[in-house]
Amino acid sequence: MWSAGAAAARAVSVSVSPVPTPSLLSGRRGGPRGGRGVVSLRSSLLDFVGGDLVRPDLGKWLDDVEKHKALAIYPPHEGGYEGRYLNRLRYQGYYFLDLSARGLGDPETTLTKVHPVCPPSLGRQPVARWYFPPEVDYRLSLLHPDAKGLVVWIMEAKVLSKAELQFLAMLPDIRPKVRVIAEASNWRSFVWKPLKQIAGLEPNPDAEE
Repeated sequence: MWSAGAAAARAVSVSVSPVPTPSLLSGRRGGPRGGRGVVSLRSSLLDFVGGDLVRPDLGKWLDDVEKHKALAIYPPHEGGYEGRYLNRLRYQGYYFLDLSARGLGDPETTLTKVHPVCPPSLGRQPVARWYFPPEVDYRLSLLHPDAKGLVVWIMEAKVLSKAELQFLAMLPDIRPKVRVIAEASNWRSFVWKPLKQIAGLEPNPDAEE
């Protein structure tokens, strides 16, 4: 019984081997006389090395952050690529405020004004209301004197309305030391666009006429 289980385990381990078989590497199935069709393998360097590791775009990333001050980013679905761009901003002296758009509420009230927060009531407690300081202004007051600024990183920004995106795009104009990065959607590679173009505040040259 145990020998049969071990044999089955060895069979499974062989069937899931990540190394391609010689027939696949040669491009044929079933040998030269198989006649069962041809299997072609197409790969590039990007299949073995992360796409962001071979794209020399970090300089352009830093230039666009300073030029536009608010960007909409489109990272790949599998995630992980945006961390490299985040770290480069951290190396420049920026501090970060990470927020999720789903629990943000009204961006203008939450980020720049004293705003109320009602904790959930369990039915027996009275409905309470707590007041919190502005998220952005509070973080700006705590920044180190040598800090370059504050980056407001908004996750899941695709759920925000156009008016909310417009406020985020104008936030660096209201608070000059603030930069805004909004995860607007996903794409096959890490790309970004000025948030004002996405929000409709500036003409989008890539939009169809």
